[in-house]
Amino acid sequence: MTPVNDSALATDQSTAQRNRLWARHWSKLIAAGLWAAGIGAAIWIMRTHDFTLSAFFLAGIAWAQTSLLAPLAYILLYAIRPLTLFSSVLLTVAGGFLFGPAWGVFYTVVGANLSATVAFFVGHYFGSGVLDDVGSQGVVQRYARRMRENSFETVLIMRLIFLPYDLVNYLAGFLRIHYGAFILATIIGSIPGTIAFVLLGASLSSSEISALFMTGKAPGLDWHLLAISLAMFVVSIALSRALQHRERGGTSTSA
Repeated sequence: MTPVNDSALATDQSTAQRNRLWARHWSKLIAAGLWAAGIGAAIWIMRTHDFTLSAFFLAGIAWAQTSLLAPLAYILLYAIRPLTLFSSVLLTVAGGFLFGPAWGVFYTVVGANLSATVAFFVGHYFGSGVLDDVGSQGVVQRYARRMRENSFETVLIMRLIFLPYDLVNYLAGFLRIHYGAFILATIIGSIPGTIAFVLLGASLSSSEISALFMTGKAPGLDWHLLAISLAMFVVSIALSRALQHRERGGTSTSA
C-alpha cells in the first residue's frame, strides 16, 4: 500500500504546485498568448498586403477612422485590455485621436467600464486569500482596508487621483467589494481623467500622425483641447482632495 500512497501523494503535490504556478502567473500567461496571437495576425496581414510597419499602422488608422465597425472593435479591445496588460492611457488617447472629443469620450467610457468589469471579476475569481493580512501597513493594504470599510468613496478617490486603473480594478475584485458600489464609483470617478486623455488624443491631427510614422517628425497639438485636458486633470485632483478632506472630517467627528 505504501508505494501506491506515495505515488498518489506525489501526484497531489504536483497538481498543487501547478495550481499555485497558475494562480501566480495566470495574467502573464494569458497576456503572452494574446500578444502572440495579435503579433502573429499583424505579421500575416503585413505579408498578405505587402505592408511595411509604417504602412500597416497608417492603414489601421485609416480603417478605424472610416469603418462603421471601428467603434465596436475599439470597445471590444478596451474590454479585453486588462488581459493583455496594455496601457489604458494609450488606448484612451487613441480613442480621442480616432473618434474625436465627443464620440471618443463616449466609446471610451463604455469600453473602460467593460474593462473595469472584466478585471473586477477576474480578480474576484483568482483573488481568494489575497490581501488577507489586515494588519499590514503597506499602501495597498491601507487602501484595501478603506475599500472594505467604505467602498464607494475609496474607489471614487482612487479614480480621481489617477491610481493605476487595473490595480484598482483587481484590488476591488480581490476584496470582493460590492460590484454596484465599485462600478458606480468607477463611472463617476473616471470621467475627468477620460475627458482629459481623450482630449489629449483629439488634439493630435491625422496628417501629423502620418508624418510621425513616415518621417519621425513629432506631431503638433491643438492647444485649445490641450488646455481643457489639463483643466480636467486639475478638476480631478481638486475633487479628490475635497473628498479626502470630507472623509477625514467625518472620521474626526465620529471619533
